[in-house]
Amino acid sequence: MLAAITGAHGVTGEVRLKLFGEGVAALKRYRAFNDSALTLKKLRDDGKGGAIARFEEVTNRNAAEKLRGTALTVPRSAMPDLGEGEYYHADLIGLPVVSDTGETLGTCIAVENFGAGDVLEIEREKPDEKGRISRFMVPMTQTAVPEWNGERIVLNSAFVEE
Repeated sequence: MLAAITGAHGVTGEVRLKLFGEGVAALKRYRAFNDSALTLKKLRDDGKGGAIARFEEVTNRNAAEKLRGTALTVPRSAMPDLGEGEYYHADLIGLPVVSDTGETLGTCIAVENFGAGDVLEIEREKPDEKGRISRFMVPMTQTAVPEWNGERIVLNSAFVEE
């Protein structure tokens, strides 16, 4: 997922986007999204960390509003190759999470970025004493996450919430 449509912008079919990548420049690499269902016509920075887009298939505000919540995706093969230590959020979501002592902790269910770097949201595998499944967050730093690959994420035990 590169971005998500958060709503309509104006009356002519433009949409507001929440960006998940490296900004507008990274999104401009692509012309078609969602298996070519949406064809990018125009894209500009909104000055607030998001973007405003116009798609050829969206011609009015009602059509734009119907797209609210739509994730913009491209095939993995269209994405640039990654350097050492880089990852796509989609590569981490769904991976099992273990502590550096081998304890099974749960699954990575989201990668968020609130401005200071990526944060992993982990859903515990086992319910608490009241039968609830809890979640906790960990910064995606070398100290907190000393190891990760396509099979699992290893957390430093000091960052595991009890």
